[in-house]
Amino acid sequence: MTRVKGGTVTRARHKKIIKYNKGNMASRHLLFKRANETMLKSMWYAYRDRRNRKRDLRKLWITRINAASRLNGLPYSKFIYGMKKADIQLNRKVLADMAVRDPKAFAEVVEQAKAAI
Repeated sequence: MTRVKGGTVTRARHKKIIKYNKGNMASRHLLFKRANETMLKSMWYAYRDRRNRKRDLRKLWITRINAASRLNGLPYSKFIYGMKKADIQLNRKVLADMAVRDPKAFAEVVEQAKAAI
């Protein structure tokens, strides 16, 4: 079998991974092996946390809606139940934004949900 020299390809791959880790400290941005470990771990964290972000944002929205609806005299669970009964189709993201930016409009939605229960 003939000998294959892959120096340029290997060097390019190593440089790409070391460049990816620019900003890391010590051997994490200098040595290929350490840089590769760091890159793989960071990409795994990024993949995982793209899913966790959705979970965290939903929790935040629910907390904000609960706080605002309690100020208007209705706990979160009864508020959501009332919205379903009143056939108000606003998602939690919009409701949370409304609770923070436009409390008067949110209060009107709460009143409609109260009336439907």
